[in-house]
Amino acid sequence: MTRIFDNPAEFADDALDGFVAANRRYVARVDGGVVRSTEVPAGQVAVVIGGGSGHYPAFAGLVGPGLATASACGNMFASPAAGQVYRVAKAANAGGGVLLSYGNYAGDVLHFGQAQLRLNAEGIETRTVLVTDDIASAPLDQIEKRRGIAGDLTVFKIAGAAAEAGLDLDAVERLAIKANYRTRSLGVAFDGCTLPGAADPLFHVPAGRMSLGLGIHGEPGISEHAMPTASELAELLVGKLLNDKPEDAGDRVVAIVNGLGTVKYDELFLLFGKIEKLLGKAGLTVVEPECGELVTSLDMSGLSLTLLWLDEELEQYWSAPADTPAFRKGNLAPRRPRTQGTDTTMDEADVEQPTDAAAELGRQAVAVLAQVRDAIVEHEEELGKLDAIAGDGDHGIGMRRGVEAAFRAAEAANGASVGRILTAAGEAWSERAGGTSGALWGSAIIAAGQALGNKAGYSGEDAAAAVTGFADAITALGKAEPGDKTMVDALLPFRDAFLTEFDAGAPVDRALAAAAAAAEAAAADTARLRPLKGRARPLAEKSLGHPDPGAVSFGMIAARISQHIDAQLASPAGNGVQA
Repeated sequence: MTRIFDNPAEFADDALDGFVAANRRYVARVDGGVVRSTEVPAGQVAVVIGGGSGHYPAFAGLVGPGLATASACGNMFASPAAGQVYRVAKAANAGGGVLLSYGNYAGDVLHFGQAQLRLNAEGIETRTVLVTDDIASAPLDQIEKRRGIAGDLTVFKIAGAAAEAGLDLDAVERLAIKANYRTRSLGVAFDGCTLPGAADPLFHVPAGRMSLGLGIHGEPGISEHAMPTASELAELLVGKLLNDKPEDAGDRVVAIVNGLGTVKYDELFLLFGKIEKLLGKAGLTVVEPECGELVTSLDMSGLSLTLLWLDEELEQYWSAPADTPAFRKGNLAPRRPRTQGTDTTMDEADVEQPTDAAAELGRQAVAVLAQVRDAIVEHEEELGKLDAIAGDGDHGIGMRRGVEAAFRAAEAANGASVGRILTAAGEAWSERAGGTSGALWGSAIIAAGQALGNKAGYSGEDAAAAVTGFADAITALGKAEPGDKTMVDALLPFRDAFLTEFDAGAPVDRALAAAAAAAEAAAADTARLRPLKGRARPLAEKSLGHPDPGAVSFGMIAARISQHIDAQLASPAGNGVQA
C-alpha cells in the first residue's frame, strides 16, 4: 500500500516534482512531464516516451543521453493528455523530428495520436512506434493488438541509441519497429497493487496461487496457477516465450527479469540464474542482460521476463552507452546544460464578449457539471469495483479526476459563453483524467461546446446539435462500434432516443429524459456482451455477466443531468432554464 502522500489526487505530480529535484543533472520539469536537462545536438531525433505514472523507472527514469529525450507523464496508471504530450515533444524537439513510443493502450494511443497530428500540422515531423511485447494479451497472429509491458525498455533503448548516434528519423523509426517485433514478454503476479488513497488493492490473487499474464496497470492475469517453485516458474516463462519467438530469431538474446514492485532483488536474481541456464540449454547466448526493477506497478507483487532476439544491428545499439537516472550502461562524456528554455506555457486566448444568452447558458452548464461531479463522486467506488472485474479498476478514480478538473475550469470561466466554458471544461477533463475516458469525455465536451458557441439565442435545435456533436466526437476518436462493450453502447441509444423524441415534437427536457432512460437500459444490457476493445478484451470471459463501466457511468451521468433539468424546471426559480 502507498502510504506517503498529502493528497492522493496530487500524488503523481508531487512525486514527479520530487523526482526532478533528486535528478537535476538528468532532467528538467516541463508542463506534462520531463525533458533532458543536458544539451541535445541540433538536428538529433527526439525520442519521446511516456505513459501513466506509478511505473518507475518507466518512464521519466529513462530520460537521458543514449536513451529517451523526454517523457510525458500521466496521472496514476492513466495516459498523459494530448496537450501534455504535445508540450513535452515541443520542448524536446531539436530539429530532427520526433519519435513517439509508448505501450499499446487505448488511452495512450488516443492522446499521443492527437499530439502527433498537432505536431505534424505545425511542421514538426512526428512518427509513432507502439510497443506490443506482451504475449498474453493477444495471439501471435494478432501481434498488433498486444499491449506493451517491460519490453518498453528494449524499444526505447534501441531508438534512443540510434538517435544518439545521429541517425535520421526514418532509421530511428525502422530500428524501433524491428526491436519491438523481436521483443516478447510475459508476466506473473502473486498479488495486486493499491492506488494512493485506496483502501484495497485493485485485485487479489488467492493465497498459494499465481496469476499469469498480468498487465502493468494491474489488470488481472488471463489464468491462475498453483504457486510454482522457482525452477517451475522459470520453465513456464522461458517455454512460453520461446514458443512465441519471431520467425527470424537468431541465437543471441537480451534477457530482462523485471520486478513489479515488491519482489525482492534476491528473489529476482535467484530466478534469473535459473532462466539463464534454461536459455543456454535452448542454444541461446544471453547478451548484456538486466535484472531488477525496470517497469513497476506501484506495490504489485509480481515479475516479468522479456526476451529481445538480437541481430548484429540491434546488438550494436543495445550495447551502446546510456546515462539516465535509472538505467546506465557504458560511459558517456559529460553533457552541458541545455540552453533552450523549458517554458511551455501557452498564449492566453483572445478575450471574447459573450452574448447574454450564451453567458446564461454557460452558467447553467457550470451547474450541470456540478451535478455530474456529485454523481461520479457518489459512485466512484462502485465504478472502480466494476472496472476491476476485467480491467485495472481505475475508472471511478479517473472519472472523478476528470470531472472535478472540468468543474473547476468551468467555474473559473463562469460568465464566459457556454462554448468557452465547455471548451475549458473539456480540456481540463482530458488533461487531468488522462486515459481513454479522459480523451473521449474531453473531446466530446469540447465538441458540444463548439456546437453551442456564443450565439445571440438558443433553441432546441442547438441542443440536438450539441448531443450530435458530443456523440460524433466519441465515435470518431474512439473508433468503437455498437456491440464492442464500451461507452458507445449507451451513448448511441442516448443520441438516437433524444433525436427521435425531439424530432417528434417533444421539448428538450422530455427528450433528455427519454434519452437518459435509453442509456441506462443499454448500459445494463452490456452485461451480455464480450469486450472487443480496450484493456478488458483479453479477459472477455471475466467481463461476461457484468456491464461495461464506461457505459454505466455514461448512463448514470445522463440520468443525473435529466433529473437536474427536471428539478430546475419544477422550481419557481427555474423559469430561466433553457430546456
